Amino acid sequence: MGRNAQGKTNLLESMYFLALTRSHRTSSDRDLIMWGSDFARISGTVIKDNSSNLQMDLVISKSGKKARLNNLEQRKLSSYIGNLNVVLFSPEDLSIVKGNPGIRRKFIDMEFGQISAQYLKTVSQFRRVLKQRNVYLKKLQHQKNPDLVYLDVLSDQLSGYCAEVVKMRLDFLSRLQVFMSKIHADITDNQEELELSYSSAIDVNEKSIENIYNNYKDVFKENVKKEIQRGVTLYGPHRDDIKFMINGKDAQDFGSQGQQRSVALSLKLSEVELIKEEVGDYPILLLDDVLSELDRKRQTHLLTSISNRIQTFITTTSLEDVDQTLVRDPNILNISNGVVQQEEI
Repeated sequence: MGRNAQGKTNLLESMYFLALTRSHRTSSDRDLIMWGSDFARISGTVIKDNSSNLQMDLVISKSGKKARLNNLEQRKLSSYIGNLNVVLFSPEDLSIVKGNPGIRRKFIDMEFGQISAQYLKTVSQFRRVLKQRNVYLKKLQHQKNPDLVYLDVLSDQLSGYCAEVVKMRLDFLSRLQVFMSKIHADITDNQEELELSYSSAIDVNEKSIENIYNNYKDVFKENVKKEIQRGVTLYGPHRDDIKFMINGKDAQDFGSQGQQRSVALSLKLSEVELIKEEVGDYPILLLDDVLSELDRKRQTHLLTSISNRIQTFITTTSLEDVDQTLVRDPNILNISNGVVQQEEI
């Protein structure tokens, strides 16, 4: 608890970054380093089921990130991510519903990545080949008689990774849908049915990974001239989107602000349950100034859902924003000018 601009969000951001090695607010790690400093360091101790403590450390510098588990440096971030699971809910998360497709793709990659090292690895391979293919397409733009042999090789490789990424996304969203349907029905007193759908330029739903692979090969072959003219890969999971459908209508285009907030809340609570199902432990839930954005009904549903089950950090400027009948015996920390102090209750 603290006034605005005292460091509440910074504290939650540090927990999020410690878990996922990425910020939810900026894509530039350098923005996280204090002015005049050469590096930033985040450390935390994770205790699970009374087992031995796990020490997690991240150092951010101009040369990149270094991650350590129990003082052992991790050569790959994919072996580090997943040791601490967190779900963050902030007012900005409304943009997942009403923002651009890139925000929803980032959501999938961040949240699925923390429970699947294989997904992280495959997405990394996909991005590497995508970058190579885009560079080569750019090069072919300026050739009168372009050599398409190498492009065919890259297209075949990319088709394989596209199929793997899309198939894993579909499976992830299908599992998320199970939780979202029930949670959203509860929030809306069974007045609304919420469905997730995956939107792609090619036919991917209800398809095997082999069929998706062949569909990508075909679309790359059919559009080779167009892609050379544009100098960029026009098809693939980097162009896909997710649709949130309320009673059959797109929540982005037709949902009210209240409905969009309900969708965002349903999504975050579903993440919590999916992570519990996947890893066996509930994640840490970070609620960044979100209670003041929710009406009493949605706040009640949120706080009742997490009560006595999930370790939760709530930032607020005042306890008046928190229904104290639902938050029993809170551990209150006051923050002022970046300094955190325990409040005696």
